Amino acid sequence: MNVDFAIARFDRFLRTVAAPSTAASRPLSLPQESPLEDAQRIHAAGLMRVNHAGEVSAQALYEGQLLFARTDEMRVALGAAAAEERDHLAWTQARLTELKAAPSLLNPFWYAGAFAMGALSGALGDKASASFLKATENQVEAHLSSHLETLPIDDARSRAIVAAMREDEAAHAQTAVTLGAIDPPAPIRGLMALAAKVMTKTAYRL
Repeated sequence: MNVDFAIARFDRFLRTVAAPSTAASRPLSLPQESPLEDAQRIHAAGLMRVNHAGEVSAQALYEGQLLFARTDEMRVALGAAAAEERDHLAWTQARLTELKAAPSLLNPFWYAGAFAMGALSGALGDKASASFLKATENQVEAHLSSHLETLPIDDARSRAIVAAMREDEAAHAQTAVTLGAIDPPAPIRGLMALAAKVMTKTAYRL
């Protein structure tokens, strides 16, 4: 690993965790803000904090996988997906600001854990990396669907962001299939689900 590469990876970490941008390459056309009761705003903020933490993790996951990607096809696919996830990061950051809420205090921890998992899956080869990506995106898609069920009906802005993110995540999972992804063994899927549950429960409040 050369110095320039290491610096670029550290720069990505800082941009993701310390100074995330609210400027997306694909700005969303969102509905006008509707008044929310305090309880609704706090709940919506908690869910969007979880989603923001998930996007921090997504950046780290792709960075880890890119370290060991074997083929140009895999590198291009991961790079394109990471770019879309950076839009998600910007969308959720902007919405947290609108809801007068802060990102998760544990974002550096989420980043480190996801980077390690991405690097491990990448080190096992492109097929393993694609399989891990598919399982992750399927899990995130289901998680976003559950948020659409519990977000306040009046919070049309958050709902529009989550719906757009879910559409992208489904596309990323399909891309992983074209790269040779298979379903990981049940024990691995169980560990992934447990890790996701810990993150979502914690990031909702912290």
